Amino acid sequence: MTGYDDERDRWPAVAPAGEPVERTVPAPLPPRPAGPPSGPALPSPPTVAYQVGAAPAGPYHGVPPTTGMPYPGSAIPYSAPLPPPRRRRSWAGIIALCLAVLLAAAAGYEGYLLYRIDGRLAAANRQAAADRGTDDSRLDQLEGRAGELEKRVGSAFDSAAVAAAALPSVFRVVAGDATGTAFAVGRPPANGGTYLFTNYHVVEDVWVAGKRQVFLERRDTRFPATITKIDKEHDVALLQATETFPRLAPATVPVKAGEPIVVVGSPLALEGSVTTGVVSAIRQIEDMVGDVIQFDAPINPGNSGGPVINSQKQVVGIASAKARNAEGIGLAVLIGTACDSMSVC
Repeated sequence: MTGYDDERDRWPAVAPAGEPVERTVPAPLPPRPAGPPSGPALPSPPTVAYQVGAAPAGPYHGVPPTTGMPYPGSAIPYSAPLPPPRRRRSWAGIIALCLAVLLAAAAGYEGYLLYRIDGRLAAANRQAAADRGTDDSRLDQLEGRAGELEKRVGSAFDSAAVAAAALPSVFRVVAGDATGTAFAVGRPPANGGTYLFTNYHVVEDVWVAGKRQVFLERRDTRFPATITKIDKEHDVALLQATETFPRLAPATVPVKAGEPIVVVGSPLALEGSVTTGVVSAIRQIEDMVGDVIQFDAPINPGNSGGPVINSQKQVVGIASAKARNAEGIGLAVLIGTACDSMSVC
């Protein structure tokens, strides 16, 4: 009997003589190589039967027929396991990994740069705030100095500039046989034209005669004007011309002693004459009502009704009279008195 006997993989006993004794002996297994097995799996060891003291016959040299399996104790050929197949490198994965590392490094570097920039911006803001504080302090100092300079410039009296600003508003007024001075001032009349101030005593003869027309003259040009209102007590008269002239502004601050002034008028019919001086005092005079300005600028007949102007080119008074047998004592009605009386300023 040859081959496998049944599923138990036992070889039949070979006994040419006598009763066979059947035993099963496991064949020794080859040494198990390290690592995972590779190649085809080895078959399970067969079960062999032999007779004690009997040697297998046949020309098989230890290899049973048909099976190719060795007898017990025979050498078993061994084949080394095949090495695992080499895995091909994935260049796409390597490149992706490198890119990820580079992006992470770039992001970290950018974060560092942003941190440095934030620090520098904070330092710059602090420095800018400190500089602004210093600049504000310096600006305040400069403004203070500029204010002082403006005061000094304002205190430096420029009589030429004052006269140039006043002359276009000042006229010689002819009222009958009398001659004096008038100047444009106040708001424009409702029916057009220009209001002018002069002294009442300049137009008194015309007013008493029941007439109202006078004439304004400058540079050989004559303009008619009308006496619209008088204040005999304060020696003020209001004229109205149909022409429009540049107007002088009345002073808003009371004049003080020592202030420089310019007087513009027509002394002895010489229109456009200018004299300068200072305010000597604010006082009351026996023949005049209320406070009047005493000044030392020279005036003469024909200056009556002319403006007394301060360094800000504002009218502070109306020249009205001078002391007899004395020099340097002129008198003027306060501009505030005239404005209140005529209600045109």
